[in-house]
Amino acid sequence: MKRLILAGIGALALVTTMGAANAADMQRRQAMPAKAPVYVQAYNWTGFYVGVNGGGGFGTSTWSGATGSSGFNTSGGLVGGTVGYNYQMGQTVFGLEGDLDWSNIRGSTTAAPCTTSCETRNSWLGTARGRIGYAFDRFMPFVTGGAAFGNIKASPAGFSGIDNSRLGWTLGGGGEFAVAGPWTAKVEYLYVDLGKANCAVGNCAVSTDVNFRSNVVRAGVNYRF
Repeated sequence: MKRLILAGIGALALVTTMGAANAADMQRRQAMPAKAPVYVQAYNWTGFYVGVNGGGGFGTSTWSGATGSSGFNTSGGLVGGTVGYNYQMGQTVFGLEGDLDWSNIRGSTTAAPCTTSCETRNSWLGTARGRIGYAFDRFMPFVTGGAAFGNIKASPAGFSGIDNSRLGWTLGGGGEFAVAGPWTAKVEYLYVDLGKANCAVGNCAVSTDVNFRSNVVRAGVNYRF
């Protein structure tokens, strides 16, 4: 009988020990997983900047009048200056940017309503835009949009034509990279629509509406303050 009691006590002790070991093992297995490393934004985009830009534009111009309508391709280069300001909140970057470029985007047609050769030319182009970017430390992709302004110069051969300043709109996007110190480099695409200008009978032989739309692709270098 005594041996039976001792054996029971021993079995109880063994079960208790195994239970404690299993509970400890379960606690270790249920321990909270390690937290993912916190993203640290080392580069800060906040501040004013100035820069230069250059590239090219390609698009279409349409001459429309009582005697017909003709659309044709335009293309050419542009170069100019940029000024802007960024404000960073977390990884989101809000900005305002303006630029003014000399432009040589042009094209021509001989189809109606033109009685001779007709040329559309844009000799200066500017924009005033908002930007929203998302910073991956030193690289920031962005979208942008706002107002565009420039001239539509319509020149029919043998007539005085017109040179009208127009206000339109632009929309696009791109990416900017912090190169070294205060210097950044960017590439961007902008779709620009300056609407249409009217060329009266005395300037274009027949009353004609001339529009200008262009796809602008350019690169730039900025200096941040």
